[in-house]
Amino acid sequence: MAESPRLDWLRRLHDQRRLWAALAVVGALAIAVGSLTPGSQMPSNLPWDKLNHFVGYAGLAGLVGLAGVRLPRAFLIAVLYGIAVEYAQIPVPGRSGGDWADILANTLGAAFAVVLLAGLRRGLAQR
Repeated sequence: MAESPRLDWLRRLHDQRRLWAALAVVGALAIAVGSLTPGSQMPSNLPWDKLNHFVGYAGLAGLVGLAGVRLPRAFLIAVLYGIAVEYAQIPVPGRSGGDWADILANTLGAAFAVVLLAGLRRGLAQR
């Protein structure tokens, strides 16, 4: 049975590992820059802080997973990176580094992404 063009396009996009790896590096750098910028230089109108953490680390874990890293390892990489960045914030003026709630939001975002990606892969494999 022939696949639909939309599904074929999605499968080809999923298989672009070098693209996803490059985007994962860019994402990690963006997280580091945003997280290590002094509080006085941050925009005051950002949405809810925990949502930023959730989305940022969901994106990072998803990109690492799409880059070809096994999903449990992609999750672990994102979580450990989040913990490292949180503790690197401690000496940054105006930032509250080491915040357990931020680490939890990072972890939940990373978990959401790998579960979503696992479901996508399962759906693609069944077709």
